[in-house]
Amino acid sequence: MAQYLEYKDKTISVGDTIRVHQEISEGNKKRIQIFEGIVIAIKNAGSGKSVTVRKIGSNSIGVEKIFPVLLPSIKKIEIKRQGEVRRSKLYYLREKVGKAASRIKEKKTFNKAA
Repeated sequence: MAQYLEYKDKTISVGDTIRVHQEISEGNKKRIQIFEGIVIAIKNAGSGKSVTVRKIGSNSIGVEKIFPVLLPSIKKIEIKRQGEVRRSKLYYLREKVGKAASRIKEKKTFNKAA
């Protein structure tokens, strides 16, 4: 099973597509910047937990950011879709280009009928 971490009663695992809302201060103004991408790695080292998120920017250029989970400037993390992967680190996505880079199967959820 791929790695996961708990963040404010949400389970974030490798392969998920998430949106990270981060507060950025420019001079005396503050704004929220959203970074949306696929979680390719999670490091679960005590208070130094971090999530590596990769997205495809303009002109098919890959952009990766490492977010420490306990960073005070991170205001919210949304889970857009849950991916089903078998590896704990998805570094092979770095070689993929275009649509192939975001092609991860969505996790199936089953509802038990009462």
